[in-house]
Amino acid sequence: MQHSLVALALLVPDYDEAIAFYTRVLGFRVVEDRPMGPDKRWVLVAPSGQGANLLLARAANPEQVAAIGNQTGGRVFLFLHTDDFAASHAHLRDHGVRFTELPREEEYGRVVVFLDPYGNKWDLIEPRG
Repeated sequence: MQHSLVALALLVPDYDEAIAFYTRVLGFRVVEDRPMGPDKRWVLVAPSGQGANLLLARAANPEQVAAIGNQTGGRVFLFLHTDDFAASHAHLRDHGVRFTELPREEEYGRVVVFLDPYGNKWDLIEPRG
């Protein structure tokens, strides 16, 4: 029996605002965007390479709104690999993305932590070798 992790739910305040960030700034593509009722949509975005989809889930109640940007209690939540760290870092910087640190070298590659518009922490990583 095989299993695959195909999507992660990410709480956002607004579908279209989130789609704009993930497609224009991170270069993701919209995999699916379909209505699921009067105020709900099924919105999947995916990176240009391999990886799981993100389900952009509009927060529907006060508890979910409170969790936007802090779904992991302040830890890095998502890990985005790149094959060109310098270009990816410059692109994010040029689009106003906030970084929490300067880029650094680790045994696994070059890395920097950045925030999406909601405060979720991401690692941008160019893996070694």
